[in-house]
Amino acid sequence: MAETQRFRVLIAGGGIAGVEALLAVSDLAGDLVEVTLVSPAPELTYKPLIVDEPFTSTPAGRWALEPIVEQAGGRLVQGALARVHPTEREAELAGGARHGYEAAVVCIGAKPRAAFAHAETLTTSGAPLDIDALLRQAAEHPSRRIAFVLPAGGSWPLPVYELALLSQRRAAELELDVTCVVVTPESGPLIAFGPTASAALAELLRVRGIEVLSGSRAREAPGGAIELIPGEEQLEAGAVVALPALQGPAVPGLPAVEGGFIPIDEHARVQGVEGVYAAGDGTNFPIKHGGLGTQQADAAAEHIAAAAGAEIEPSPFHPVIRGKLIVGDESLNLAADVTGGAGEGRASLDPLWWPPQKVAGRYLSALLSGDTPHDPGEPPADGIDIEVGMPKEWHREPMALDPILSPPREGGPD
Repeated sequence: MAETQRFRVLIAGGGIAGVEALLAVSDLAGDLVEVTLVSPAPELTYKPLIVDEPFTSTPAGRWALEPIVEQAGGRLVQGALARVHPTEREAELAGGARHGYEAAVVCIGAKPRAAFAHAETLTTSGAPLDIDALLRQAAEHPSRRIAFVLPAGGSWPLPVYELALLSQRRAAELELDVTCVVVTPESGPLIAFGPTASAALAELLRVRGIEVLSGSRAREAPGGAIELIPGEEQLEAGAVVALPALQGPAVPGLPAVEGGFIPIDEHARVQGVEGVYAAGDGTNFPIKHGGLGTQQADAAAEHIAAAAGAEIEPSPFHPVIRGKLIVGDESLNLAADVTGGAGEGRASLDPLWWPPQKVAGRYLSALLSGDTPHDPGEPPADGIDIEVGMPKEWHREPMALDPILSPPREGGPD
């Protein structure tokens, strides 16, 4: 008797969302699926900790993909996704090779680019920032300021505050008279977590002597000077560090909305394309965050497992943002359910989820901590109540949610 052909699942991308999708599909569908992970890099880089590299001698964690994929019962193919052929249900790689699929999950992320030509850009590849040199450069400038700029191009804002807090501490260690300044278009620091948490962070920054220029959009003027809008005031600083702006992957063969991002629905299905899903920063969900990428990957995996024949009722993507802000020896943990009226979030120096990693993923966190897969738990702790409303029909008009501006008031929209 011929062996029944297994449901072919192709996952493009070996980052946080891609590995989460791999682990989730393999766990939920088991022998029903044949999983192939395609990645241009041979290892998973834990990008959320790259912000810490300039201040420590420890690089961000990196794990070889091959043993992870093999343990999940899948196959690793090194290569980059070049095009999707939805009619033929094939994914084409940069070298021209094609791989068939019944379901594909695109997790290739967004494309970072320097937002300012005359600023240092925090990148996830290459040498880390030489923060000591930048602080000394700032100390020699008449302003004695170093600025950390969040561009209006969609980056997750949390690292800009980590850079400022860690730099302020390093300046003190080097005995440099330097003021750290954060420039952000947000209406308040990390306002996506709600006004109460934002106020708590603002107080922390004030105590640390860090200036915050909220509601300021930075642009590069002719000659390289950075101007702040509104007011067109020139930013006075001896050194400027900026987060990258983000562009969507604009995958040939798949639909793209403004900026090249891939439109998905509440089950992470690519809109208008049968059998293709997407998760992570490359999608049109406006909050770019590793934990949200794992949640999108889980939603896609459940839907795929059901299609493969697993006895599972797929749940829609339920966005909960969890952010661990490194403030020195401690971390400020923030969590908020952004579905509107679906529960409260908290802010605390104590862990709010377990394992208390930078990215809280059901499967990824378990893999990296040697635990069994589970939804990130929230240990009891005295925290600050937060509730952030989000349009219930976000997948129809996702860009209506602006993580830069103040969120809706308690209870969310109707």
